[in-house]
Amino acid sequence: MGTVKKGHETTKTQLFEHILNCPEATFFYNSARVGPVTDPYIGKEVAGQFRILERIGAGGMGAVYKASQPQMNRMVAIKILHAKFLSRTDLVSRFRREARAMSHLSHPNTARVFLYDQLEDGSCYFVMEYMEGKNLARAVRSEGPMAPQRALDVLIQVCGALEEAHQVGIVHRDLKPENIFLTTQGGIEDFPKVLDFGLAKVTERQMRPGSMALTQKGMVFGTPEFMSPEQARGEILDAATDIYSLGVILFELVTGKLPFDAQNPMEFLKHHIKGTPLTLEQRAPDRTFPVGLQEALDCALAKKKGERFATAKAFAAALEEVKRGSKPSQIPEALPDDAPEDASDLPTKSAKTRRKGLLQNAPSLPVDGVHTPTRVRTSVPLSSWIVLGAGLLLALGGVAAMFLASN
Repeated sequence: MGTVKKGHETTKTQLFEHILNCPEATFFYNSARVGPVTDPYIGKEVAGQFRILERIGAGGMGAVYKASQPQMNRMVAIKILHAKFLSRTDLVSRFRREARAMSHLSHPNTARVFLYDQLEDGSCYFVMEYMEGKNLARAVRSEGPMAPQRALDVLIQVCGALEEAHQVGIVHRDLKPENIFLTTQGGIEDFPKVLDFGLAKVTERQMRPGSMALTQKGMVFGTPEFMSPEQARGEILDAATDIYSLGVILFELVTGKLPFDAQNPMEFLKHHIKGTPLTLEQRAPDRTFPVGLQEALDCALAKKKGERFATAKAFAAALEEVKRGSKPSQIPEALPDDAPEDASDLPTKSAKTRRKGLLQNAPSLPVDGVHTPTRVRTSVPLSSWIVLGAGLLLALGGVAAMFLASN
């Protein structure tokens, strides 16, 4: 089936190979070099204003290059999809979607995209800001678990980037430490940048007429270690899935480990759907954590979407309270076990949970950014309609036969 190396450095199975080796694979923009390589793009001029200097990252489907832009006196990064994959319309669509999604966003904690186009050989590319630093995964591997206050500072900023994305109808769907890059900006260290929107879901409100929906119910995309329960089940996703993934990321930042023990991707999916996450004390008994951090994680990692923070902004507010030494005051109350998923954002009291607090006043944020009243939908199986129809036909036939017999 494959293996998952500890620290999720590598995840490879036949099931997820097409997911993890696609163009949205994470690239690292830092001083590390990939070694001497003969590359036809090095030295090439792009769009009449960029000159490719060196390759700084590579994945199964593409590569990232450092380039200069003399007119602006700055460096940029150019991400190129290999020309041999141009026949794969699904990959080209994801690549284009990443560029478009990121170009819609202006939050300082989202990596900026300046241009999207095609090279002379047909290869798709986009130009984005160049960053030096390392992603959260490498930071934890090289330095060990983060101090809680530092991790909280980073995640609060990431929540700001996601809040903007969710407000305009963009759901990331593949948040993980590799996709959050720590750099220095304006003299501010530990400045996170959210990367790789290649799996981002752009809602119908953002799609142009005639465009093809690339997200379908029943399809599982993402990274197993950080998937939400609904993502693992292949359901249509909204902003709540990013909240869950952020919870997993925060847990790993402060403990150095994931909240579940699993040996392969399928086990991770099962844990996300049914398993109970380990607590901070269970995972890292020798470390001390701030008051309220466990409660915040419990909320973010809730199985039911309605029990999570309603928005990324609400999650950030809870983390701010934890920073100040208090428990989060705005946490949704637990839902009964038999509550339908469509009604999961309706508050219901329950004594089963250890999370207590005031009900979140903010409504759940739909992915199109427009709030509409929640409606509890029910469905009737097709077989029930068939049986009902057959019964009506038999009844009508009986009435007709009685009428004919009487005449």
